[in-house]
Amino acid sequence: MGKDVEVGHHGEFSAKDYHDPPPSPLIDAEELTKWSFYRALIAEFIATLLFLYITVLTVIGYKSQTDPALNGDDCGGVGILGIAWSFGGMIFVLVYCTAGVSGGHINPAVTFGLFLARKLSLIRAVMYMAAQCLGAICGVGLVKAFQRAYYVKYGGGANEVAPGYSKGVGLGAEIIGTFVLVYTVFSATDPKRNARDSHVPVLAPLPIGFAVFMVHLATIPITGTGINPARSLGAAVIYNKNKAWDDQWIFWVGPFIGAAIAAFYHHYLLRANAVKAFGSTRSSPNV
Repeated sequence: MGKDVEVGHHGEFSAKDYHDPPPSPLIDAEELTKWSFYRALIAEFIATLLFLYITVLTVIGYKSQTDPALNGDDCGGVGILGIAWSFGGMIFVLVYCTAGVSGGHINPAVTFGLFLARKLSLIRAVMYMAAQCLGAICGVGLVKAFQRAYYVKYGGGANEVAPGYSKGVGLGAEIIGTFVLVYTVFSATDPKRNARDSHVPVLAPLPIGFAVFMVHLATIPITGTGINPARSLGAAVIYNKNKAWDDQWIFWVGPFIGAAIAAFYHHYLLRANAVKAFGSTRSSPNV
């Protein structure tokens, strides 16, 4: 593949010092014959299981610590800050561990955004999402098995729009929060940046984890913070209460819209892929 080009001053084209990988085929049946494909599915399943196990346990532990009936007073526990660190920290750890095997998606919204940017095939995207959802259900199932006395009492870690907020506000929070996350994923894994800063692939999990942390700080009071349909589905399946199911669509529609916007913004507006997508044009020096 030849070098990519970018428009400079006076309309000249200059060679870039990096190569974009070719777009993934829409349907790649050959993947189904490769062990690396199934190894990636296992990695996504286990990573999402561990993610839900640690984070939902943190949420339930926090609520039990702040229950006056158990402690006599509000002792604070880890607080919202601690919950946000739990989610962001686990994403940092798990992306670091699985990036070399599956890409470290651990989130159907991330997978969807990368699929729209032609970073993976439709078959891989669908199978990743299935593995992530199954892993999330199993992870929350482990939480219920270990914390059966508190699980239902403290909401099961399920995402719901908080009282005082409309469903529209909840949907907007999920769209913007997922945009922040998926935009960070694209930026942290950009081959243009990797080519010029060799340390970027090693550090990529850090900004992704921080994005999750910051979004949780902002949106826990609104929706409990979904930005990950597998996380929301896993908690809803095991908790299985009406409110969690009534609001479930918000935690799929919002993240998928946010991911689509982030994919378009980064891949087709900020990057040279827009030229490839809409046809090469030369800039007029008079513009």
